[in-house]
Amino acid sequence: MLLPTLALKVDVDTLRGTLEGVPRLIELFQRHQTDATFLFSLGPDHTGWAIKRVFRRGFLGKVKRTSVIGHYGLKTLLYGTLLPGPDIGRRAAGVMRAVRDAGFEIGIHCWDHVLWQDRVAGADRDWTARQIRLATDRFSEIFGATAHVHGAAGWQMNGHALRLGESLGFAYASDSRGAHPFLPVVDGETLRCPQFPTTLPTLDELIGVDGITPDSVADSLLALTRTAPTTGHVFTLHAELEGMKFLPVLDRLLSGWRAQGYHPGALRSLAEVTALNALPRHQIAYGSVPGRTGAMLVQGPVFLSTQQG
Repeated sequence: MLLPTLALKVDVDTLRGTLEGVPRLIELFQRHQTDATFLFSLGPDHTGWAIKRVFRRGFLGKVKRTSVIGHYGLKTLLYGTLLPGPDIGRRAAGVMRAVRDAGFEIGIHCWDHVLWQDRVAGADRDWTARQIRLATDRFSEIFGATAHVHGAAGWQMNGHALRLGESLGFAYASDSRGAHPFLPVVDGETLRCPQFPTTLPTLDELIGVDGITPDSVADSLLALTRTAPTTGHVFTLHAELEGMKFLPVLDRLLSGWRAQGYHPGALRSLAEVTALNALPRHQIAYGSVPGRTGAMLVQGPVFLSTQQG
């Protein structure tokens, strides 16, 4: 009997997360004999640009709840404002290749994390294509191979990006939030690049809500995975959080998920046990997620039309 798969998707957003958080995650995963998918930000680190989000409803509350300065560091929060944004792909290519050489799955998160997250929802095809091309070219430069998996920064996407991902040959993607794997439908067209949506809340979405603390967040998350869905789970973690101060929390989660009967692994582990040709088709939609500000790509309703994409 196959154990239910719980895919671990590591979003790497910043230079610090790449240089400091990623090596710690590699060591932890190897100790637990666990695979994972690392998705890299490949261009400039402009984390400081995110200060404009202070005007968004709920953003200051999240900052207070999750201690953004403590996790990201003051220097990172100044990149793109008082300090120039360093080129992550240039500065940290060796660390990225070390992830591949250790046997982990690698893929694309974005070119410029803050720029993508803030602009892609309303961007046209040309802007979107340029951003994706910058990321795919840098990925090929670093790894000498093309990427086969994509996971969008902040779960921010548009229809152009989803179509471009299919044309670039991504085998699957994890750009959305949802309940189970699906084929996305964009304007009535079914795309053949499957989505493996994030199914579980992230740590920063849980901490500070309903009395949940860093000390209790692992238990809260394990309570949500007590019953395993037949389609598996996808958990998104961040090199800047679980690779740094929340590393002990992730350690507890990995042990807890094993005890619950899961097989933690990479997105490819989930793809291997999923009948990709038989996936349901769902319209893409944009919605909110508890504990996170703004709208993001979500798994919409089942597409019932007989029209074939």
